[in-house]
Amino acid sequence: MAKQTRDVEFTEYVASRSGWLRKVAYLLCGDWHRADDLVQECATKLYVNWSRAGRVENLDGYARRVLVNTFLAEQRSSWWRRTSRTAAPVDVASVAADLDARLDLRKALAALPPKQRATVVLRYYCDLTVDQTADAMSCSSGNVKSQTSRALATLRTTLSPRPTTAERTS
Repeated sequence: MAKQTRDVEFTEYVASRSGWLRKVAYLLCGDWHRADDLVQECATKLYVNWSRAGRVENLDGYARRVLVNTFLAEQRSSWWRRTSRTAAPVDVASVAADLDARLDLRKALAALPPKQRATVVLRYYCDLTVDQTADAMSCSSGNVKSQTSRALATLRTTLSPRPTTAERTS
């Protein structure tokens, strides 16, 4: 009977939070298919450790931590480096001419290194404090602050409008 109760609790939790987990996963990886894979891996890990998860005070925080750790571990694995597909190198002239692409926050976010992307998503999308983010990423608060600072500087540079030719000559 305990296993049935456990399974029902797990199923209800995942059904109610899968949309939110999928959005967080998408912001981390920038690809809906990969986000689905991350959520599936996260759900599997949650199921295996459901007895531990049931004892935590903040189940959403625990699930988010599992998701972020799964994403970061995937980024470090050699399998990811072998199967990762990257776009053709971007021609600098075409980037300057394509304002819409330069202003796309998703592309700018996807260009960040994994840990910087994770800190931005956790701090500004999930609205976590520095200490909560550090806990979710299993690192120090100082590391979160430096990763966030670097990420925001990169995003500002990437997303800042560049002056047009007419503005430069006046």
